[in-house]
This record gives sequence, C-alpha cells and structure tokens, in this order.
Amino acid sequence: MADGSMLDAELFPAAGEGRHPGVVVLHESFGLNDDMRRIAGRFADAGYAALAPDLYSHGSRIVCLSRVMVDMVRGSVAREISDIRAVRDALAARPEVDAERIAVAGFCQGGGFALIAGTQPGFSAAAVNYGEVPSDSSRLDGVCPVVASFGAKDRVFGHKTAERLERHLAALGVPHDVKTYEQAGHSFFSQVDGWQGWLARMPTPMSVGYDEAAASDGWERMLSFFDEHVR
Repeated sequence: MADGSMLDAELFPAAGEGRHPGVVVLHESFGLNDDMRRIAGRFADAGYAALAPDLYSHGSRIVCLSRVMVDMVRGSVAREISDIRAVRDALAARPEVDAERIAVAGFCQGGGFALIAGTQPGFSAAAVNYGEVPSDSSRLDGVCPVVASFGAKDRVFGHKTAERLERHLAALGVPHDVKTYEQAGHSFFSQVDGWQGWLARMPTPMSVGYDEAAASDGWERMLSFFDEHVR
C-alpha cells in the first residue's frame, strides 16, 4: 500500500493459458468469506483472473467494519478506494493478466465501492450488485461502463436506488445495464452458512436472501457485459 501497510487478498487464477482479463472482486459487509471465494472462483472459471481483497485487513474485523461504515455514512470512502486501486495495480502487474482489461465487481457494501472505484483510471467496467448509489451524480463523473442488479423487495437498496443509478448513468452518457428483480431482495447472489447465514436470514427491510433465478440471470448479464466492455 502507499502508506506502507499490508492488504490481504486472494488470487483465483483464470482457467486456460495466455494473458487473461482480470476482475477485482469486492466483498459484502461479512468480509472475505467462503461465499465471496465461491463467486471469485466463478469469475476465474469464466476466464478472468480474479483478485479478492480483504478490506478489513487494517486491524480487527469489528474495528475495520466500523471504520468502513463511518466512511460510508460520511460519504468519504477515499481510504477504501485507495485500497481497491492498489489491488487493481497488483492484479495488473501479474504477467498472466492484461492490464488494459480489468473490471471491478462488488456486492452489497462492495457494490457501492465498485461504483466509485469505476470512476478511477484502469477499470474497463464495473458490476454493482445491490450497492449504494450517491445522490450527487457528479460523484460518478468519469465512471466506466456499469452493469448493476438490485432486488425489488430490498427497501433500502431496491427500486429507488436502481432508478437513481439509471438516471445518473443516462445523464452522463455512460453505457449501462441496470435491472431490478421483482422477486428478489438484498444479497440475492449470496449463499452463506453458519452464523452469517443465520444473521442474513433474520427479517429486515432489506429482505436478505439467495434467489436462484435472479442470481442466474444477474450472473449471465455480468459476464455478457464484461464480454462486451472488458474482453
């Protein structure tokens, strides 16, 4: 890192030989868990070298999570974006990766980070899955092409968030594919077990839970979009 600190990350090599496109995979608020590893592995199986950072590397999980949440509330995520850029640069530096073909994909908390990271140089596309969208469209100036998915049953990051993102990207003239799944809630890509699964299943306004139909369609849309703008 620029400040001399270390950031943990896990690499999922792309299937096949030659130089590959890459994708930085940003985790949900639960952190870099087995479910995010599963998702990163799916990108690798699709031919992308995937690098998944642990954005909670700068101390204990609760301290890091608290810091990230405070930054998000304040609308200033410069520290997190700096981490993501460092991960992108590390991925681009690998000999098997084409530095000109790198995307960023985020989920939940990571979805909001992916959107803001997409305004930085070096990303060909951003996948924003049920993430936060700033109300001020100027924060998205220079953003790369965006594919985004939301769940209508999510009363926090559902229809209104998707519509806001659609408006911003249309006004900016940015290529995009934004879709809301009527039958799904928040975190519909996620399949978590243990205490995280128990917590995710608690009733909330976000209606958290895996939805196979939304996850399948959302995955195909991500890969198709990346095929067009990254490959």
